[in-house]
Amino acid sequence: MRKVQLGRSGIAVSEWALGTMTYGNQTPEEDAGRQMDMALEAGVTLWDCAEMYPVNPVTKESAGRSEEFLGRWFARTGRRGEVVLATKIAGPRNVIRGEQGFTGGTVKAACEASLRRLRTDVIDLYQLHWPERAHYHFRRNWTYDPSSHDKAATIAQMDDVLGHLSDLRAEGKIREFGLSNETAWGTTRWLDRAEALGAPMVRTVQNEYSLLARLWDTDMAEMAVNEGVTLLAFSPLGAGLLTGKYAGGALPEGSRKAINGDLGGRASARVDGAVAAYHEVAREAGMDPVHMALAWHRTRPFHSLPIFGATSVEQLSRILAGVEASVGPDLAKRIDEVNKAHPLPY
Repeated sequence: MRKVQLGRSGIAVSEWALGTMTYGNQTPEEDAGRQMDMALEAGVTLWDCAEMYPVNPVTKESAGRSEEFLGRWFARTGRRGEVVLATKIAGPRNVIRGEQGFTGGTVKAACEASLRRLRTDVIDLYQLHWPERAHYHFRRNWTYDPSSHDKAATIAQMDDVLGHLSDLRAEGKIREFGLSNETAWGTTRWLDRAEALGAPMVRTVQNEYSLLARLWDTDMAEMAVNEGVTLLAFSPLGAGLLTGKYAGGALPEGSRKAINGDLGGRASARVDGAVAAYHEVAREAGMDPVHMALAWHRTRPFHSLPIFGATSVEQLSRILAGVEASVGPDLAKRIDEVNKAHPLPY
């Protein structure tokens, strides 16, 4: 698999990433281990986790279990050195620390707890899972109010976090820093403050991005190109919608939709029409819609690395069968036409 750089970090990673958020709930440990074997065999070297995983549902009792699965696999196989490992600290209003966010020394404590669970000495990419201030992610864009946060307090909080990150980097516990569920204003402020303080620079932003969710295409794309920030695109298959498994009202047992109902707000009145349109484009092109949805990221005018997740080995096998798939200019044009006809369906 082709290698790309994480931002301006100098760290080379695969152009696709393995997501592990189902490990410990929907995906049992034996299956997760087989998936990790398969990912490395296919050349997928960037793996993403979080202290609050697994999801579906997120609970205090299960938080950290996904990291533990990875840690035991590293210990058993001795292959930690082949993986670029990313994980995240949860923001405020989380099941681990309640209302407490990133300040007050929680960054250092959370990082060290993740290191223990992951059974490693260093995290290659340490990310903030979501901002402390108001943001428009998780379908909050429809009611977003940017006037609800205090700028001075936000900048002070950034400086505090960057101080802790600097300490962690100096101690050799993290290599690089990334954000998640961020905005263009937020990312540029993090970059400004990091440069002023000599702290770790933002190398990546992990936001939702797929054929069905293209909020990144404007201001975030401009920021990413000019600042050398890589997009780590989560839910590149629309939480399973683009696979076709929910077509015609189907509800597979144990699926994400069967567990949480509306796929985190994605199961809207307009999404079925958008999915059907993309599937028709894939059919005309003679492609599996899963492969088209992932290969499309290579066509973007910025670096976009899709993070795919699979609840089973069978699902992962289908995904990895498309590692060599490509989307040419004509197909990309057809995809853009569908996007114009079905913009932001959720």
